[in-house]
Amino acid sequence: MDRIAVIGAGKTGRGFIGRLLAEDNKKITFIDKNEALIKALNEKGSFTVSFFGNSREALEVKNYEASTFSDADLSDVTVIFVSVGGMNLKDVGASLKELINDGKMRHIIVCENASHPAKTLAEAIGLDNITVSESTVFCTTIENGDIDISSENYPYLQCDAAPLGDFDLGIKGVKAISGFENFLTRKLYTYNAASCVIAYLGYAKGYSDYGEAANDEEILALLDKNYEVTNRVLCKVYGYEEDDQREFAALSKQKFTDRTITDTVSRNAREPQRKLAFGERIIGPLTLIDEHGEDTSVLLLTAAAALLYSHDSDKAWEELRAMHSTEELLESICGIKADSRLGKAILEKCDFIKSYMKDGGKLTLA
Repeated sequence: MDRIAVIGAGKTGRGFIGRLLAEDNKKITFIDKNEALIKALNEKGSFTVSFFGNSREALEVKNYEASTFSDADLSDVTVIFVSVGGMNLKDVGASLKELINDGKMRHIIVCENASHPAKTLAEAIGLDNITVSESTVFCTTIENGDIDISSENYPYLQCDAAPLGDFDLGIKGVKAISGFENFLTRKLYTYNAASCVIAYLGYAKGYSDYGEAANDEEILALLDKNYEVTNRVLCKVYGYEEDDQREFAALSKQKFTDRTITDTVSRNAREPQRKLAFGERIIGPLTLIDEHGEDTSVLLLTAAAALLYSHDSDKAWEELRAMHSTEELLESICGIKADSRLGKAILEKCDFIKSYMKDGGKLTLA
């Protein structure tokens, strides 16, 4: 196979996707708009991926080249991975179009935990000579020094087999699976929703370390409560085997509560405007659970904490909070009317979270 391109040389791009490709001895081309990062990658010629808890020997990634979009050449590239953050897909699609507008067939894998990222990217590129497949990113990666990465030892990336057709990616660490849409929803509503419960309630309780928040007794009790109701509703709606869904949820909990995985609340809570969108990882399962008459209290509380979330590094979100009231954000981002039953319930939880953050007390009594 020719070179494989990875657009977005950040933590996931180089630390997870890059690592999987290096493990299969693939030649990699990293593309990123960050000129300083590209310079560092080229000057050093390699970077190291070490693994949380020393679960395996560190891996040196060195069979690569790196460039910005202006210097990139994808003429002999057939497979492209895109890991740039969901909110950047449209801009990246426009830039990528200029690099692959030559009629040659390209197969693109979007590595974003967002709502319909493949559709967003495909529309931004607007070419017929592409397939765009979504994937799920379960692996946590953290920058470790200059360009080195600390990572969870997660063995593979799952992607949607349907857009690929008969094309074989030929990458051992990438698994193309059928029925991916339901799998993606399952992951978003189980795995990512649980991460939001920990991150935003952890923020409300004053945690900065994600592992500490995930092991807080109150948060764990709420997390287990939400797993139970989510498991039940997903099995009812999508026909998953109960034991299989429970195991799927348990594996995510095992990951989140693993103290050897170095992570922060702010990294997991960033961009609440994306995570609060209608159909996304908080409001999506919340409305589905509500439709089936089940207990929504944990996700109501999580939505409220997300609406009130604040961090200096999250500039776009801070601007939105400064320009709009909580009610306006609820309607414009979450797609829920402030005077609706669910809207009123979320706003009541907002009042509770404000009071809790000011005076303390029992979070589980919300």
